[in-house]
Amino acid sequence: MGTPFWEEFADLALARVRAAGAEYGDIRIQHSITEHIRGEDRRIASNRNLEDSGFGVRVLYHGAWGFAASSILSLEEVPRIADLAVEIAKGSASIATEKVRLAEEPVHHDRIVTPVRIDPSAVPLERKTGLLLEAMEALHERPGIVRSSAEVWWRRDRKRFESTEGSVLDFDLLAVNGAIGATALSDGRFATRCFNTPHLRKGYELIEEADLLREAPRVADEAMEKVKAPAVDAGLYDLVLDPEHLSLTMHESCGHPSELDRALGYEANYAGTSFLTPDKHGTFQFGSPHVTLVADNTEPETLAATGYDDDGVACQRWDIVRDGIFVGYCTNREVAPKIGEKRSRGSNRADGWGSVPIVRIANIGLEPGTQTLDQLIADVKRGIYIEGHGSYSIDQRRCNFQFGGDAFWLIENGRRTHMLRDVIYHGITPEFWNSCDGVADRSFRRRYGFITCGKGQPGQSGWMTHAASPARFQRVQVIRGEGGS
Repeated sequence: MGTPFWEEFADLALARVRAAGAEYGDIRIQHSITEHIRGEDRRIASNRNLEDSGFGVRVLYHGAWGFAASSILSLEEVPRIADLAVEIAKGSASIATEKVRLAEEPVHHDRIVTPVRIDPSAVPLERKTGLLLEAMEALHERPGIVRSSAEVWWRRDRKRFESTEGSVLDFDLLAVNGAIGATALSDGRFATRCFNTPHLRKGYELIEEADLLREAPRVADEAMEKVKAPAVDAGLYDLVLDPEHLSLTMHESCGHPSELDRALGYEANYAGTSFLTPDKHGTFQFGSPHVTLVADNTEPETLAATGYDDDGVACQRWDIVRDGIFVGYCTNREVAPKIGEKRSRGSNRADGWGSVPIVRIANIGLEPGTQTLDQLIADVKRGIYIEGHGSYSIDQRRCNFQFGGDAFWLIENGRRTHMLRDVIYHGITPEFWNSCDGVADRSFRRRYGFITCGKGQPGQSGWMTHAASPARFQRVQVIRGEGGS
């Protein structure tokens, strides 16, 4: 599948769209390769290799959208799909009560390539599986470990975007991830501890730098400590949350509410509208003065830093919350004008060639503070330090929530003491973020990504990265979960 073929493909589709009288049209052609190797209990349980190709044509006709797609990559298929997209747009225009007006965007010609030192496709299968087997053996060296897991995942997307406005963009994007996990058994109780590399746009060097074999003994020891740990006593605690844990908390309570289509009531699937309605834009006290949340789709290696979104809009950096005040949304070319903004923030993404681009959470991160992690903990008389991801739930407006985690330590009189289990904390989003009274400095900043962010109907999986340093929250309500892992 070569670039000249894709150029001819795109030219034919867009010529068809123009001839039909559409005011706008674009085409995305994509070829994706995914490998996912997973080990369980000292054996390789699965090795999935997936390859997927297709194209989608999007048309704006008299202020209404039409979209059609096909997995048949032939020049004979192009006119049928382009005509179908136009036909759907015409049908939508006949019943539309409000016309779509796109925010302006300069024409772009560019090629975006993920910098890679080690191509995962060139790493022999035996080397990958050997690493996973060694890691699981290392986990089982600790007495009491009864289950183990290890995995390596990567995906490469080659994509071409062209629009009737003249933008031509070529992408060669890669993302990689690895993980191990150990499950301990004691007195009839199970507990699991995990270590995950972040999902980042890097090569296989991410796996080698993470050194799963080095992490395995610690993960196994903490699984054993966790399974024997006492359950938490319910009550109010100061919480110190690590970056991996904060990535999920930010994603659910800050990321989704900042999607403008949700705030406007256009999107209500997957627990989705938003309490951050447009009347709160620029005035609402989202958090304490310690809380500054920045969307940055330009930071190298992060998942949403793709150069351009699926509107052909250049990726950008902007504030979501500045010194506690809510000041910005994630937008696309369609919804940005609804709040008077002249340009999209470049947050329109689809999860593949067969999906319509929708507003997506950006790479939203919590800006670092000035303290060390030890200083954050030293000021806590009664608290809990939480690492990693666990169970969670949040209401349809992204306001009332509860979160678990992967590991918990009691903090007493400024010292982290022993592990706890079954910790669940809950709160109301603005109250929780207003209780933040300290953030660690930039040396503690870490990045964690998501590739399974659900949104839309039919459902799509979005990709984004959330970065943070550890942060402290005062007097948060903690309850005891039911046998949490």
